[in-house]
Amino acid sequence: MPTLGQPVPMTHHSWRTVSIDCKQYQVKEGTTVTLKEWPTIEPPLYTSLEQCAQLLKEHATQLSDLQQLLYAENKIALLLIFQGMDAAGKDGAIKHVMSGVNPQGCQVFSFKHPSVAELQHDFLWRTTRELPERGRIGIFNRSYYEEVLITRVHPDILRSEGVPGGKNPGPATWHDRYQSITHLEEHLNGNGTRIIKFFLHLSKGEQRKRFIDRINDPDKNWKFSLADITERACWPQYRAAYEKCLGATSTANSPWYVVPADDKANAQLIVSEVVLDLLRSLDMSYPKASAARIRELGSIRKILK
Repeated sequence: MPTLGQPVPMTHHSWRTVSIDCKQYQVKEGTTVTLKEWPTIEPPLYTSLEQCAQLLKEHATQLSDLQQLLYAENKIALLLIFQGMDAAGKDGAIKHVMSGVNPQGCQVFSFKHPSVAELQHDFLWRTTRELPERGRIGIFNRSYYEEVLITRVHPDILRSEGVPGGKNPGPATWHDRYQSITHLEEHLNGNGTRIIKFFLHLSKGEQRKRFIDRINDPDKNWKFSLADITERACWPQYRAAYEKCLGATSTANSPWYVVPADDKANAQLIVSEVVLDLLRSLDMSYPKASAARIRELGSIRKILK
């Protein structure tokens, strides 16, 4: 298994023939999710890191072209949601996959603990304000899903928010929140916003390695805090919360993809291919100029000559 920083001799240049079956990572609607049945690592889709870098570069070029087409057509918006345990590689996936996209057509939002002002609204309010406009790609690094994940693991957070039913959260609380989320996503889909949701599936052992790397590398110290260890102790509870969430909120129009994340490079390839698949399926085209517009452009050409 090749790892980052340890190139494997490349036997052949096959990046243009690599095929990724994205459906194998998709959670089907109505599925009961057991994360032990989903791998955190699998045979790599590349033969060397050189090949992987080239693949990602080619994916970025294709994504840039499709994003420009999305922007020009101005009919559809794309929302990408990234969730996962600490150190799962959300930042890296966003950085590498979206590296070739025009910043004017793409925005990234990271959501931390809600502010006092945000807590005065429903739990979907602060994220819906940042939804992408038509023709643009929006990326949520964590999202409204935190309100059925961290609040489920730490119910005291929900109690402190003062929301109806928050004092004694139970199955009905989470059912209602899942329903609010799926209704929102169905509404967005019906109004032109396509949604793809990625759960970067990291093993506990790999998280430990990445935490130690952050401690050992002075340039990565800022990424680590004692709170990360506190949350790591809740691993079984988070696993259960994610299983319930993925099963309840993955739909045909707004699917979850469980991406094996122990190999960062492989995860990035999978994510980029899923995004490309969705954009290719939109059957987009550049707007055609009207007869009047063509005459206008002809007049402008004469002036310029």
